[in-house]
Amino acid sequence: MSSLRLPFLILVLLGAFSACQKKTDYSQLISDGHYFHRAQTRITEVIIHDIFSPPVAARIYSYASLAAYEVAAASDPAHYAPLLGQLNGSEPLNLTIPENVYPPLAALAAYYHMGTALIFSEDMMHTQRDKDFAELMEKGIPEDVFEASVMFGQEVAEKVKDYSKKDNYHQSRSFPKYTVVNQPNTWQPTPPAYMEAVEPHWNKIRTFALDSAAQFKAGAPPVFSSDPSSEFYKVAKEVYDAKINMTDDQKDIAMFWDCNPYKMNVKGHVMFAEKKITPGGHWMSIASIASKAAGRDWKGTVEAYALTAVSLNEAFISCWDEKYRSKLIRPETYINQYIDEEWVPLLQTPPFPEHTSGHSVASTAAAYTLTQLFGDEMHIVDSSEVAYGLPIREFDGFTKMYEEAAISRFYGGIHYMPAITEGIVQGKQVGQLIWQKISTKPKQVALKD
Repeated sequence: MSSLRLPFLILVLLGAFSACQKKTDYSQLISDGHYFHRAQTRITEVIIHDIFSPPVAARIYSYASLAAYEVAAASDPAHYAPLLGQLNGSEPLNLTIPENVYPPLAALAAYYHMGTALIFSEDMMHTQRDKDFAELMEKGIPEDVFEASVMFGQEVAEKVKDYSKKDNYHQSRSFPKYTVVNQPNTWQPTPPAYMEAVEPHWNKIRTFALDSAAQFKAGAPPVFSSDPSSEFYKVAKEVYDAKINMTDDQKDIAMFWDCNPYKMNVKGHVMFAEKKITPGGHWMSIASIASKAAGRDWKGTVEAYALTAVSLNEAFISCWDEKYRSKLIRPETYINQYIDEEWVPLLQTPPFPEHTSGHSVASTAAAYTLTQLFGDEMHIVDSSEVAYGLPIREFDGFTKMYEEAAISRFYGGIHYMPAITEGIVQGKQVGQLIWQKISTKPKQVALKD
């Protein structure tokens, strides 16, 4: 059966409902972002289940959101401009919505179809998709409209998939693994799992807006030295002392923003993984929370998802380019060798080089985009981590959120302060460039503004 055909379950449901279906005004069945929030939550659950790295997770969010956004833009060209044609290596789709297509359903179908193409656990995505589709059919979308809408959304997703296949991701799966360099200043695998370095070739992935992965090179960390009077020793000692003097609030901040999908627990001789949300997953959840709080309709919600995801994607490419250029030793390794061999950080050190801080770069870029969309006065009740056993935290504005996310890495003992301060600079540069180079507003609207 073709991948563009409706699932068998849905065809059965269509037949069941069409027999007794009355004419219904279905135009407002999908008016807000409710079904897109559900889809985004499910894709986050699958990303966690499949243990995708933070950079790969950002890529998944990006293409799934872009597929939905292209339908949204085509449905309202007076207020939304397509992103394909603006993004690096893309061509405009020049979409026209057929009369028998219900645009929000088509956008939802595009999101599910594209997202499912990028993950492993397809059944998890199918289960949520079929649940949403069955619910919408039961509410009265005519059979012909339903089938045409889903088919159109899947066709758009296929075109976005074609675009995704040219970003060098699949080729990078066969690139050589990172070779650990036996030099005192360079990154070494860290306990307890001593995992190999994650995504050492991520700077070879095609960018959406950046001219290149190296467009915004971060300021260099202090020159490596084991001399107690050196600047490098001082920034390491800062990390060491921070744990000794840790307050309860600082600990809560570190735990809230941990977002480490590789955390390993050891009990006796048994080691097992604790699956967690990625930094990108946390910020996509924040985009969802902000969209709800602002009362955005489904098109505004999809816009927020697409722009946030693109910001995260570019941030990770920029950050990872620096990580594998500097290849800097992590605080845990340095402190164990030169300060205290028994010391362990509050958070588990993730498996890649230190400089710059990924959470600092990604959080700042995402927060910049969300500020452009919603302003920086919004009160955010961040419940993103409740499903993973952590309480809510409340913030007045996205600036405070990225600042807290960034400093959390210092409190957690996994980054020196320069990785955070330089990461924030790098993230701001990425966010600003995205808003300079691409726009979701048609030219006539942008000129009027």
